[in-house]
Amino acid sequence: MYLAANGRPDAPPRSSGVRRRVPATVLALGTVSLVTDVSSEMVTAVLPLYLVLGLGLSPLQFGFLDGLFNGATALVRLLGGRLADRGGHHKRVAGAGYLLSALSRLGLLLAGGATSGIAASLAADRLGKGMRTAPRDALISLSGPPETLGRSFGVHRAMDTTGALLGPLVAFAVLWATADAYDAVFVVSFCVGLLGVLLLVLYVPNAARHRTATSAADSAPVPAKPARHRALRDPAFRRVLYAACLLGAATIGDAFLYLLLQRSLELSPTLFPLLPLGAAAGYLLLAVPAGRIADRTGRRLPFLLGHAALLAAYATLLVPVSWATLVVVLALLGIFYAATDGVLMALAGPVLPAHGRASGFAILQTGQALARLVGAAGFGAAWTFWGQGAALWVAVCALAAALAAARHVLPARTGAPPSAPSSPSATSSPSATSSPSAPSSSPPPRPPSSSAPEAS
Repeated sequence: MYLAANGRPDAPPRSSGVRRRVPATVLALGTVSLVTDVSSEMVTAVLPLYLVLGLGLSPLQFGFLDGLFNGATALVRLLGGRLADRGGHHKRVAGAGYLLSALSRLGLLLAGGATSGIAASLAADRLGKGMRTAPRDALISLSGPPETLGRSFGVHRAMDTTGALLGPLVAFAVLWATADAYDAVFVVSFCVGLLGVLLLVLYVPNAARHRTATSAADSAPVPAKPARHRALRDPAFRRVLYAACLLGAATIGDAFLYLLLQRSLELSPTLFPLLPLGAAAGYLLLAVPAGRIADRTGRRLPFLLGHAALLAAYATLLVPVSWATLVVVLALLGIFYAATDGVLMALAGPVLPAHGRASGFAILQTGQALARLVGAAGFGAAWTFWGQGAALWVAVCALAAALAAARHVLPARTGAPPSAPSSPSATSSPSATSSPSAPSSSPPPRPPSSSAPEAS
């Protein structure tokens, strides 16, 4: 594989000076995600108002449904990844996930005030998201050459975040135009979600059409072992997985950050929903530049620096909080997501074979999600028993320790070791057959047909 031949999972090959455009598949998937996020965030924005004020649910009932809405995707990612890798049905599995999420809006409409119906609809939405995420990211990673993955994921995440910003605005516009008719929000959200599915069907090719953009080793017959087992046996992938889980377990969750800001500044509850928009705006502006920097300098450094920005956000809250602190924390949170979210996928993608990429992404995303759940629960317990200040100090120390450990877990070499060609994956790379006279540390050539899926 490409990364094993180079000896590090973040080293892009040398550029020939030709400026590559973003693959058309990435732009199509970005459009699908933008439209789908408008649909999803319309519901997310009005859900607390609908459940608590509209239906009169108690805080305990709302807390249960909110946890179901946000925590039902972890294990479904593994199923979605494995189904996508069986026969290369990435588009089909992702489309099923998008369709399930769209249909969940109708479930909310038909549920009326029944708590069980609402819970089932929210679970369906989260199941759909869990099913589509890994196949979608696999399609992005297979749509172009490995050296442009950072920019590709950055473009996709920027378009995805645009939808997340537009969704609440559309929802409140619908509520204003219909005199707070929540059913109208659900109908519009369903129609927008179906539009996203239609765009996926019409404009996104299947992963099988992008196999020529991967190495010759990836086009070999699929081994009998399950893809998830092959991914876990790969040392480079395990290093990425361990680092992501270490750092994920040391994060406290965005909601806690926003709550700390709200309490320190005594913000009005009506302004609280606007705090995530500040971080999302920073993410939107920086996602593409961060991806391009990762492609040029290697993805390890931006990934670590992104978590350093999150550490700085935690540390900033230890000093007396002002309105300037609010701006700094939201900006640092935007930097964190821009430098880590898509960059992590770009870091892990090339170490995974094409026929097991969705499963590998699912393992990575599930591990990170579960680790973050542990981190958020730990911070909540520390806050409850020790108080806000002590819990924040624990979070700062934990993230600093995790960052130092991740720096050693992720490979730091800038070149391939002399013994790299002797590894099984290196000997099966294109560079070992097409360029036998080249030095072992030189990068493999670009795939000859990598420009096929690019935008014309």
